[in-house]
Amino acid sequence: METLANLESFVRSAEAGSFSSAARRLALTPAAVSRNVAMLERNLGVRLFQRSTRKLTLTEAGERFLLAIGGNLDALQAAVADAGAGTAEPAGVLKVSLPPTFGVTHILPLLPEFLARHPRIRPEWHFENRQVDLVLEGYDAAIGGGFDLAPGIVARTLAPAHVVAVASPGYMSGRVAPTDPAGLAALDGIAMRSLRTGRIRRWTMRHVDGTEMGALPGEKVVVNDPAAMREAARLGLGVALLAVPDVLPDLESGALIRLLPYWYADAGAISLYYASRSLLPAKTRAFAEFLVEAFKRERLAARFAGSLGPAFGA
Repeated sequence: METLANLESFVRSAEAGSFSSAARRLALTPAAVSRNVAMLERNLGVRLFQRSTRKLTLTEAGERFLLAIGGNLDALQAAVADAGAGTAEPAGVLKVSLPPTFGVTHILPLLPEFLARHPRIRPEWHFENRQVDLVLEGYDAAIGGGFDLAPGIVARTLAPAHVVAVASPGYMSGRVAPTDPAGLAALDGIAMRSLRTGRIRRWTMRHVDGTEMGALPGEKVVVNDPAAMREAARLGLGVALLAVPDVLPDLESGALIRLLPYWYADAGAISLYYASRSLLPAKTRAFAEFLVEAFKRERLAARFAGSLGPAFGA
């Protein structure tokens, strides 16, 4: 009878397309993963992969076998995880990818409490404005929005990602506040050029009654980072369209004011991403549960919702 290690090495190698990537996901060496797969092939009497120096490709037999065991392997792993959940103390390196501004402002302050609960976990947190590949890059989890959900990856929604128009009180002094998104065209705009597409990001704003309208402020300043947009708005250079979490402390302190308080743009959701089809390590499970609890306790979903009207309206 095949061991769980052999079957899991095969499935993860098939998902990642290489022994090295599967090894990072399984915390094994590439040689160990290769041996596990070779043992499985020997016991089955069929070749499951075509091997090259650059990539693994499933054979026809490998494709049939993957289809046959995938769901059963998930169920077995879940049973093992449930059985061990009460006894395994979370430990080890927890590699997480987070957006810089959001991560530093809202997630990093939670770290002391998390480590007090789980002192054997060692955080390795990467603050970066990009979508990582959890499996290929060996991340335990990622926080952000709009990730491509590759096979075996799930998104656990934490809060809405709503974008609102903000400016400094000094900039708006003596200016007439716009009454709808079209009115932003009369003001100086702080725009963002996407690192991925090279284009200026445009937004369609939605009124709380459901009406939609394009928001086209001028382009007095163009940057490629949300933190720079926020700082430019603080400096009184114009109006910026930014996610509520990125400007919430400034709205609460009065350093920035929200324009068009009944209008917002919906950028999707802020989610926690992790691999669900593998045996979820205790450290990752502990982090996910802690994060969901903290968001609920701090009412972050409600505080991030630009659709709730003029909490910080001008």
